[in-house]
Amino acid sequence: MTPEAKQRGTDWLDTAGLRPTRQRLSLASLLVGDGQNRHVTAESLFAAAKTRGEKVSLATVYNTLRAFCDAGLMQEVTVDGSKSYFDTNTHDHPHFFWEDDGTLTDAPSDQLEILRLPDAPEGAQITSVDVVIRLRRS
Repeated sequence: MTPEAKQRGTDWLDTAGLRPTRQRLSLASLLVGDGQNRHVTAESLFAAAKTRGEKVSLATVYNTLRAFCDAGLMQEVTVDGSKSYFDTNTHDHPHFFWEDDGTLTDAPSDQLEILRLPDAPEGAQITSVDVVIRLRRS
């Protein structure tokens, strides 16, 4: 891990008040070390960590991603109710889900217009709206 990637990872954890354990720092540097946003699954992040020679279990990756989400560093995007992606861009924005290869990418927010939402049932409130646009290459 480069000193810059390690520093970005440390700073990212600091913004949420998370202690920079070895595993958290390793995964944080993979996620934000180059300054770019990422969409990862636990499995893809685990594979990236293994490729880099990090000693981390898949269970630790899942737990760390959950801690990052709980701390507000990431958001979870669920596709089909079964596959979770984790996004380092926590601003509200739509996503493209590419069915051919199972990847998730950001969609342009400025092109999405939601004019009206249905009223929430009595005793409930809308907390968020997730927009996932499914695509297949032609």
